[in-house]
Amino acid sequence: MSDVTTIDLYEVTMAMSYLREGMTGPATFSLFVRDLPPERGFLVAAGLESALDYLGDFHVGPEDVAAFAAALHRPQKDLEPLLGLAFTGQVRAVPEGRIVLAGEPLLEVTAPLPQAQLAETYVLNQLSHQTAIASKAARCVLAAAGHPVVDFSLRRSHGPQAGFQAARLGAMAGFAGTSNVAAATALGIPAVGTMAHSYVEAFATEEEAFRAFARCHPGPVTLLVDTYDTEEGVRVAARVLRDLDRRPGSAIRLDSGDLGALAARARSLLDDAGLPDVRIIASGGLDEYAVDDLVRSGAPIDTYAVGTRVGVSSDAPYLDSAYKMVEYDGRPVMKLSSAKVTAPGAKQVFRRTAYADVIRLADEPSPGDGSPMLEPVMRGGQRTGSRPTLDECRERLAADLAGLPPAARRTRAPVAPRATTSERLGTLSRDVRRRIDERTSAPPVPAPSEHAASGSHRSGPR
Repeated sequence: MSDVTTIDLYEVTMAMSYLREGMTGPATFSLFVRDLPPERGFLVAAGLESALDYLGDFHVGPEDVAAFAAALHRPQKDLEPLLGLAFTGQVRAVPEGRIVLAGEPLLEVTAPLPQAQLAETYVLNQLSHQTAIASKAARCVLAAAGHPVVDFSLRRSHGPQAGFQAARLGAMAGFAGTSNVAAATALGIPAVGTMAHSYVEAFATEEEAFRAFARCHPGPVTLLVDTYDTEEGVRVAARVLRDLDRRPGSAIRLDSGDLGALAARARSLLDDAGLPDVRIIASGGLDEYAVDDLVRSGAPIDTYAVGTRVGVSSDAPYLDSAYKMVEYDGRPVMKLSSAKVTAPGAKQVFRRTAYADVIRLADEPSPGDGSPMLEPVMRGGQRTGSRPTLDECRERLAADLAGLPPAARRTRAPVAPRATTSERLGTLSRDVRRRIDERTSAPPVPAPSEHAASGSHRSGPR
């Protein structure tokens, strides 16, 4: 089986029906986030590259058909219309690293209807998850106010793939490194790590542990000082680092307790020991909220290691994202469900100064003072250009963050900018809504005749 089977079953049942009915005209689906989670002033578009990889490789093979048939408890011959189906459509999307707002399309797929439908599950999964994590990571970088941030999330992320993605997205947001060796190797980013409390506990004394670790690693070392008594651990680490002349680039790590107070005490002890160049690394349940508090308090922490809460975006672990059809075979369509109304037609987003974005129909001209966000990234089922580098994505995000209004950058109680819609899009929405209402309105019930009302034509026994 291929990744084609990583799909919700109803995508398959709909695609089968479309093929049976000959409904293979071009359909456009738009992927967007309806509303931002609480405490989010912006989102960072991410997940596009893995979505494009999936679409580029999409091909329904015999084993996929067999899997679909088994899931539906039907003979394989019933599923044979899907055999050989590949993605041949086009995709316009916001490049990874750009900041997006509520209601703005991150991606639009235009393809024969069965293809566009089958793309939904995987594409929505990749963009939703990665956009949530990238947004959390970017907020950590803002909260750190110039201090390095590193990724320690792998051990509690939701699977190895999610851990890899968290490392990549952290690097895109500006993290200085990751503990994930596979990600560091594949992405060309620094691998970082220290030691665990179990290492210290394996030795008879803290000092024996620190000296053994230093003997094994001849360069700068980072010593975990809070296994027992933190202040004493700092004193022992200072003595070992001084005795072995391991000061340049070396550090101690604090992983528990009142990190602000402990960092202040540790800094004092290190300075008194003549080690002002030994850095302090903090970890242990950190995210942007804790980092913001520590930075604002003036805690002498040099590097922040963020893990679980960032790798799973603990305060906003999902996005209110949707992948909705907006046009089929030249006909604009929309959904009218309560609280889930969608706007019809393919669209373009124009980024304007101070994030006064405007959403327009795709064929509308530029408003004159904005630049288009969605770019062609796939035609005929193939990428239109080379894969962007991690550095390019990082530069995009840094540039977008620099222009973000201060209120949206806040860690707590941010105020997110809101995109507006063009007059033409508003008019089209009203027209489509009116046509839908006319088609779906129940016909008027004819008034009963005088004879029927009087019961004079009743049959049967009286």
